[in-house]
Amino acid sequence: MKPWLLAPWSILIVLTGSALLAGRPAQTMGSPWWENYDTRESFLCRDNNKVVLERNDAQAALISGRSSTTLFREPSDLPGLRYGNDALRLILRGDELTLERLPQRVLCLRTDQV
Repeated sequence: MKPWLLAPWSILIVLTGSALLAGRPAQTMGSPWWENYDTRESFLCRDNNKVVLERNDAQAALISGRSSTTLFREPSDLPGLRYGNDALRLILRGDELTLERLPQRVLCLRTDQV
């Protein structure tokens, strides 16, 4: 299937893996201690999908269910913190987290629960 034919929510399916596809509730895991993330934030995306972002100044882990994606800090003059890898970019601006797998974008909002 060509990537531009995927629905916008396909980013979240890729992140949540088989737990979402099997209809089981996803349990959020954590990153290994040696990655030393000093910030852990929870976000709610469309269709009540929850993601957790663990980050430091150099890299971030985007966690959804039992799946984790590592992204690296991207220098930018644009507003917000940007992390990315070859397949995915995330932009954190205040309480909004944007997940980009162009041409798709998913907007998530910060929650109080982690």
